[in-house]
Amino acid sequence: MTKSFSFSLNATDGRARTGVVDTPRGEIRTPAFMPVGTAATVKAMMPESVRATGADILLGNTYHLMLRPTAERIDRLGGLHKFMNWDRPILTDSGGFQVMSLSDLRKMSEEGVRFKSHIDGSEHWLTPERSMEIQRLLGSDIVMCFDECPALPADRDRIASSMRLSMRWAERSREAFGGRPGHALFGIQQGGLEQDLRGESAEALRAIGFEGYAVGGLAVGEGQEAMFGVLDYAPDMLPTDKPRYLMGVGKPDDIVGAVARGIDMFDCVLPSRSGRTGQVFTRHGVVNIKNARHQDDPRPLDEACGCPACRNYSRAYLHHVFRSQEIISSMLLTWHNLHYYQELMQGIRDAIAEGRFAAFQDAFHAQRAEGDIPRL
Repeated sequence: MTKSFSFSLNATDGRARTGVVDTPRGEIRTPAFMPVGTAATVKAMMPESVRATGADILLGNTYHLMLRPTAERIDRLGGLHKFMNWDRPILTDSGGFQVMSLSDLRKMSEEGVRFKSHIDGSEHWLTPERSMEIQRLLGSDIVMCFDECPALPADRDRIASSMRLSMRWAERSREAFGGRPGHALFGIQQGGLEQDLRGESAEALRAIGFEGYAVGGLAVGEGQEAMFGVLDYAPDMLPTDKPRYLMGVGKPDDIVGAVARGIDMFDCVLPSRSGRTGQVFTRHGVVNIKNARHQDDPRPLDEACGCPACRNYSRAYLHHVFRSQEIISSMLLTWHNLHYYQELMQGIRDAIAEGRFAAFQDAFHAQRAEGDIPRL
């Protein structure tokens, strides 16, 4: 018999929660950060290196994988886990956000979205049913409902119309997902910055019933203050006994603030993308390794960090390989950033379990306020 998908809430501290999502492919400790493997790879990282940072789960992208190499090809080759050599859980998004943000000449209707690929201009048709089929072919452990995510700011009527369409698509996604023991389907709350529309969306999703719930439609241009304003109430509209996932977030201080408001799962391209562009996350904030002040600095990026970049290389070396456009720069800086994110998540989990999350938040913000300490 296939092991079931479940969520156990182990401790709370205020609204912050820590627990475990249990899947047939392993446990996901929450709060969890999911590195993004858009095209079946976390850029500049080997899968075993990603695991070594402490990641329990990766995110794959339906839109990109359906275009190249195609979900059907991945299925024939044994599924996404085997294809990318990652044997732990994978969450795939539905493709809806990328259809809206990347594709050309899209035409949306009640049925779905017709669009042209940003790669070669080929025409494709994506519906809730097709999104569920693609994610089944990929073998995703956690599947996301197909939804529409309008950019903010947008007027209330546009937000309301989009949310209600997404709720109808959520019902179709649930039906198309069917019975898949050991796999989970997450519903996505929409409603922009409108509290009553968020409530209407949450009510519709709860009536349908999902294994987990996401807060969608944020981190799309509204800014942190507005995002936190929504998170002050939106997570509490969702079931307490299911995992809550904030999609596409984010910066370290976004994560800490969202955890304080009841969020359990996160994903973002920021740590890997920043690594490739020379931006490095540390306890004291962001270091721009391309800056000339690092060229003679023998110190590590962060004396307290145990990642390979900090254990074995100086800021001077990392500055040199970045300026020289050497591939090892992306490898080392991405590894460091992912390590930093996973260490942050472990610190959050420990603090919640020990009932000291407020003190953790204070220390987190105090360290960042100090800024990167210059060489003496």
